[in-house]
Amino acid sequence: MTGVPFGRLLRVETRKLFDTRSSMIITAVMAVLAVAMVVGRATVLTGPPKLFTLAGSAAVPLGILLPVLAVLTMTGEWSHRTALTTFALEPRRARVVAAKCLPALGMTVVACLFALVAAVPATAVTAAVRGVDPSWHVAPGTVAGWIAVMVLLTAQGLATGLLLLNAPAAIVVCMAGTALWSFVAQLGEAGKTLAAWLDLNTTTGPLLGDGWTWDSGARLTTSVLAWIIVPGGLGILRVVRKDVT
Repeated sequence: MTGVPFGRLLRVETRKLFDTRSSMIITAVMAVLAVAMVVGRATVLTGPPKLFTLAGSAAVPLGILLPVLAVLTMTGEWSHRTALTTFALEPRRARVVAAKCLPALGMTVVACLFALVAAVPATAVTAAVRGVDPSWHVAPGTVAGWIAVMVLLTAQGLATGLLLLNAPAAIVVCMAGTALWSFVAQLGEAGKTLAAWLDLNTTTGPLLGDGWTWDSGARLTTSVLAWIIVPGGLGILRVVRKDVT
């Protein structure tokens, strides 16, 4: 048996990313909120509008909804009870998992580029209304770092969903992370140290600026291992060995 070609798996999983009711709603809400955040930021700016500043305001809805979409991508087979059909057609389950990950990560890049595109007219209109010169300068490294942060947050959603195989539980874990680490950081020096090394929202901060050091790289690597690589690896083992009925 040769199995299903990976390209076909990729096309199928990409279609699954958008053809369920929940996925379509989340994608639509994400696009609307991204545009709303860009426009809203443009209306409250006091200085000349900056393209990347407006685009970066979309990070709030993207950082929340992209991991949710990633969780639903990983848990959909089990919540809809289609895993038996999928794995009967393609017994090599690791390939199915890979085909699920790539569209979600690609969607993250597209969403960030969409926010940048949405910021262009917002920047131009705001500058024209106020009679000031807009700032179109966008540092490629900063944009790449911003996209990398969004990709890592999406990867965390994929890994959590893969490990738990339960959409509500995985979404709660992803959403509660920020509040949890804020609480931990208040628990003295030990709490601050733990948050500085394990809070993915904190360790990805240097990717957005010029403060990259070996220490920040070690912290980012540690948090990625803790929240993406280890749970993702354990999740793959669970999927590969899990009985499907």
